[in-house]
Amino acid sequence: MKLAIITGAGKGMGFEEAKAVAAKGFHTIMACHHPEVAEEKRQEIIRETGNENVEIMGLELADLSDIRRFADEVKARFTHLDLLMNNAGMLATKFQTSADNLERTVAVNYVGPYLLTRLLLPLMGEGGRIVNMASLTYKYGFLDFPDFFTRGRKGGFWRIPIYSNSKLAVTLFTFELAKRLKDKGITVNAADPGIVSTDIIHLDIWFLDFLADLCFRPLIRTPRQGADTAIRLLLDEDKAGQTGTFNRSNRIINVGDRFFHHKKMQELWDRTEDIVRKYL
Repeated sequence: MKLAIITGAGKGMGFEEAKAVAAKGFHTIMACHHPEVAEEKRQEIIRETGNENVEIMGLELADLSDIRRFADEVKARFTHLDLLMNNAGMLATKFQTSADNLERTVAVNYVGPYLLTRLLLPLMGEGGRIVNMASLTYKYGFLDFPDFFTRGRKGGFWRIPIYSNSKLAVTLFTFELAKRLKDKGITVNAADPGIVSTDIIHLDIWFLDFLADLCFRPLIRTPRQGADTAIRLLLDEDKAGQTGTFNRSNRIINVGDRFFHHKKMQELWDRTEDIVRKYL
């Protein structure tokens, strides 16, 4: 049986992605930050797809040692991995650091998925697919080192620029990894979901969040709509050979040479390798 791992699968787009791959018969691992609250969603997937090979595994992307634990457990139990969906993400409302003293949004959105992917690659072979959840906000991102890793950006905390910086890093990682894996037949692509009604849209200010829920959420994409591009990259036959692309609304977006050959792409890779090396 083929194996798929979806991070952040306990809700939102991750849940929709997990349901889609389960419906195609994959043994599906829902990698969740809060596994104790994901059981209801697991049961829903089983009911709707008829696939009982759906399980929950805990995963804390803000803790590199926990990512290593997760990967070790997967490798001890399975001999191959067909699909990896790096879906989980966050948009912090205040400055926080991870267990490894990284800015938390950067840790969850970029460094954690980077390490997870690197650790699971030995299980993947020709035909394997990796999809990274990206965002068009990458266009506004900057990579000021070392501040990017420790504070998210140069200067004071500002949540949207930090999020954009993390998504620029995800996008560059996608392009670089795709180049490195092309000869192995493993595809790596980025999916931008658009503006989606998920828990990431909040300010932790109750009256503003209430107004957003009332007036804004009905006008934006549902989690299923937001997940559609990623699901197609994971499952569609006509996407089998597509790699190193940025996608939105099921179309390849031309990012231009400025980003496809970004001047800091290699430095980003090297600095990230330095951070995760002891876990590889």
